[in-house]
Amino acid sequence: MALTGALCHTLLAATGFTNKHLRVLIAGLLGSDYRPNQMTYDLRRLRLNGLIRRLPGHNRYTLTPDGIRIAIFYTKVYHRLLVPLTSADQPQAPPELRAALTTITQHVDHYATRARLPRAA
Repeated sequence: MALTGALCHTLLAATGFTNKHLRVLIAGLLGSDYRPNQMTYDLRRLRLNGLIRRLPGHNRYTLTPDGIRIAIFYTKVYHRLLVPLTSADQPQAPPELRAALTTITQHVDHYATRARLPRAA
């Protein structure tokens, strides 16, 4: 989430962004260190998946149209859905919100079982 949040910060960067610039943003969002080798790995994965592109002749990157859409989508889902749902197990949460979290949990568990993913600890 920190990576997509940091990418959203770069949406208006007309000149693109660098490894170092994005790494500083991510570290700030995480509240902890984010190592250069982690950033290099993430940039490579984003580039291979077509979410960013490297500017020719520079060590700068820009978001592709797909990258913009995905960064905004994940950030909206996080703030509008995941944050409220993570508080749904609190006693003061409305019953509808707690029921929604239970339903989502059941669907995720069912999908993970069908995909034969190991159970989380």
